[in-house]
Amino acid sequence: MSRADSQQISLLFNQHGPRVYRRALRLLGNPADAEEATQEIFIRAFRAAGSFRQQSQMTTWLYQITTNYCLNLIRDRSRRTALHDEHVAPMADEATRTEPARPDDLVLIRRLLADADERQAAAAVYVFLDGMSHEEAASVLGVSKRTVGNLLERFQEWANAKISGGAEPPTPPAPPPPERKPFGFLGFGRKRS
Repeated sequence: MSRADSQQISLLFNQHGPRVYRRALRLLGNPADAEEATQEIFIRAFRAAGSFRQQSQMTTWLYQITTNYCLNLIRDRSRRTALHDEHVAPMADEATRTEPARPDDLVLIRRLLADADERQAAAAVYVFLDGMSHEEAASVLGVSKRTVGNLLERFQEWANAKISGGAEPPTPPAPPPPERKPFGFLGFGRKRS
């Protein structure tokens, strides 16, 4: 890496590092994981600098990289946990096991995001966790506001079925629009006027 490259990475990090770290911390919930993710995100951003389209702002591009990277980490952890539970946990002594504590809402949402459809999960993160409007989320995702609404509706239906212990619901024909709930999902998101 040349000196000029190092200076570019340093400048990019100084300008956007705190924002990327806060985003990673919000999604991952652990400062150490957020720090590691932030470093990896800037390495990936530098390597992919040629794919940056001048049509969007640098912050939007980094925001997408951060969201995708963190969602992938969450999914990978979920897979590792499932493999551990399947192969290692049965070998543990039954007498030493304790029941896990009921997770709080953020942990529940992270688990749901790990299993959710990638596009639905991204829309849910932007709207429910970040409090973006449908228009803002549509801009970041590169889709229409209507598509964001459809993604969120499908995510909520799927997540509610998972939470209630049911299997993944089949995809029914488009039902009439549901009654509007006060706001958010599991109390997340901000009320829009």
